[in-house]
Amino acid sequence: MLLLKKVINLRYVVFLTFLLLQNNLIAKDYYVHPEKGNDSNIGTSKGKAFKTLKTISKINLLPGDRVLLASGQTYKNGLIFINKNGTVNKPIIVTTVVWNDHEIFKPAIIDFQDNLNGILIENSSFFNISHIQLTANGFNKPSKNTEMLCGILINNTQAKLMQNIVIENIIIDNVYYEHFGYERGKDEVKTANGTQKYGWGIRVINLTNHKIDNITIKNCTISNVSHTGIKLTGTNKNISNVDIKENAIKKTGGPGIQMSGVKSVQVRNNLVSHSGSQDDSRKWGRGSGLWTWGSSHVLIEKNKFLYANGPGDSAGAHIDFNCDNIVLQYNLSAYNAGGFCEILGNNYNCSYRYNISINDGHRVKGVDGAFQEGKIFWLSGYQGNKKVRKGPVNSYFYNNTIYVNDSIISKIAIDNSSKGILIANNIFYLEGGAKAVLGDQYKPDELSGDLAENVFFKNNLFIDKNNWPEDIGIIDIEPIIGNPEFTNKGGINIEDYLPTNLTLVKNKGIKIPLLQDDKIGLIPTLQLERDILGNMIKGNPSLGAIEP
Repeated sequence: MLLLKKVINLRYVVFLTFLLLQNNLIAKDYYVHPEKGNDSNIGTSKGKAFKTLKTISKINLLPGDRVLLASGQTYKNGLIFINKNGTVNKPIIVTTVVWNDHEIFKPAIIDFQDNLNGILIENSSFFNISHIQLTANGFNKPSKNTEMLCGILINNTQAKLMQNIVIENIIIDNVYYEHFGYERGKDEVKTANGTQKYGWGIRVINLTNHKIDNITIKNCTISNVSHTGIKLTGTNKNISNVDIKENAIKKTGGPGIQMSGVKSVQVRNNLVSHSGSQDDSRKWGRGSGLWTWGSSHVLIEKNKFLYANGPGDSAGAHIDFNCDNIVLQYNLSAYNAGGFCEILGNNYNCSYRYNISINDGHRVKGVDGAFQEGKIFWLSGYQGNKKVRKGPVNSYFYNNTIYVNDSIISKIAIDNSSKGILIANNIFYLEGGAKAVLGDQYKPDELSGDLAENVFFKNNLFIDKNNWPEDIGIIDIEPIIGNPEFTNKGGINIEDYLPTNLTLVKNKGIKIPLLQDDKIGLIPTLQLERDILGNMIKGNPSLGAIEP
């Protein structure tokens, strides 16, 4: 009888273990140390750590498993995760840990020189990547099959859903395909996105018929990459529900953040500085702080877009063609060569509201290779070189504060094919005056006597009559003229542009109506409907706009 009980108990233990494994309740930690590890070890403790990242890439990771790198250590090659999946409650975790209690925490460094990616997540879901530094300064093994280097690449190549990937507290610095001293041809910067080989920060690519859904990129620092800092590339809006927040993106050779073919994206509380940098000859040298193309329902709020550079585009944040419901609000835009507001052709229901612009649009066409004018306000009909110009439809521009000092003549361009323009409750403080120019996206607009249709232009504050060009084709029917007396004009902080001349602005705002024939209004995401509907009829005095 005693023997029978032992057999039954043993069977019970085996059965319970089987159930635990089947339900992924037992997760493993895998340790990797480039000096103390050995790839012949089992890797499940610090004392038996693996040595290289290649060994980790071969393991069949299960839900809840963790890959733990050693604080302050430098690893070669890169991490490759293909067809490996966690679950909702048990993501696969990759991070850095302190090896000894007395150590000060420093992110592990992955130097992926001569590898295509620092971290590749392909056809995989439920990952959390954090506290790692990535770098790759020059590719030693050039090949026709290698077009780019990426700090992190999230890539869908199969007919399956990819979802729930979190990238946080990552440092990406010095990612270049070419070695130091390489110089790009002078015409490379004139191409639409560059034609040569570059280094990128974080890329999400989906060229399949299935989705990549629920991506979070937060608290990351990206600097000195030869092209874009964060780039989303989808088709038919098959990248969705992306949250890009609280990142610092500096001195990228291309744009800071760019997205194409996406839907339901929020970009919040990021700092983007010196996009389009030319401080290294390997960089592209052109780029807006952020731009969208072929995208829907994108909210861009409470960001700082500073010092964008380049001979074309290079606004603080601009809306390229084929978009709808892109809303930029509560952002600070300053010293961006290309300008402040730029909405290209075939865009619907897009808005700039409650933003502050400081000395944007200072670029002058023909000077230092510039092939576009800088503009503080630009509605373009451009929707590709092979299509007839078609201006944006239902563009809302209200409760913004625009300050430009007297060294800059502010340029304004409005394509006459634009339909539905609302400009209200803005402060135009243009010390150098303003002039009308033609839009110049690759080929200049054609001047005609036609005017944009369905315009609501009312109740904007100008410091004098020269702050809006009379020959632009539309005028404010009830302007306010006067000096708002900013707290500290010329400063670079939001509070510098609070009006102190309250009699000029207080209770002078008007309700913002829907444009004629617009039955929907501004709805970037379902989550934000209540906020937008609540704010449609009131200004935001904290950003210096005219108060209702």
